[in-house]
Amino acid sequence: MNPFIRICIVDDHPLLREGVANILRRRADLKVMEQGSSAQDARDIAQRVHPDVMLMDVNMPGDVFAAVRFISTELSDVKVLMLTVSESENDAFFALEAGALGYVLKGVSGPELVLAIRLVAKGQTYITPDFVNKLLSSFKKHEAEIQTFDLTLREEQVIYEVSKGLTNREVASKLLISEKTVKHYMTCVMQKLHARNRVEAVTALRHYREREALGRFHIGARKTSMDARCRF
Repeated sequence: MNPFIRICIVDDHPLLREGVANILRRRADLKVMEQGSSAQDARDIAQRVHPDVMLMDVNMPGDVFAAVRFISTELSDVKVLMLTVSESENDAFFALEAGALGYVLKGVSGPELVLAIRLVAKGQTYITPDFVNKLLSSFKKHEAEIQTFDLTLREEQVIYEVSKGLTNREVASKLLISEKTVKHYMTCVMQKLHARNRVEAVTALRHYREREALGRFHIGARKTSMDARCRF
């Protein structure tokens, strides 16, 4: 059995990335293996190194959530932990839905980050406690809505990019499909979400993801915050 938790860090800010690496190197049971700066780097490193935990930022070049999904499904022994400044509910929900086991904000303390890594390495879930409270608050505002949606992976990718404010042409360019195909997927999405326009579609999906993600993750997050008080 490997005595170390093998970690790779992927973030497009070199200074921050190296700072995190230095913090982790001080722990006897943690070993930083390699670093990268894009979603493609995350895929390549995961396939080549097979770390125990992959630390990934949300906002960096490439399709980050597709990379998370790829790693989580094709390399199930590699656990993904998001380390990001993004407090966007959409970012958190899409990351968790794609297969990430944790979502930690970059203002986190060193001991809390170490705790999150250790828990995620064991296959457990960790979300920054204060952020969990924000997600729960949002969840409660919409808990009366009862509806399920069966979107395909491509439909989810399209609506996610649309939720960031991208035009059909920009979405097509990013996903390497035609603008006509984007319009087709958006029509399908709006029909499934019973939405009259793009704004309603994005809002409906966000509310559903809040219920779905929190139903799976908030209990574990509350438990891990208790563990943090016990261990540090």
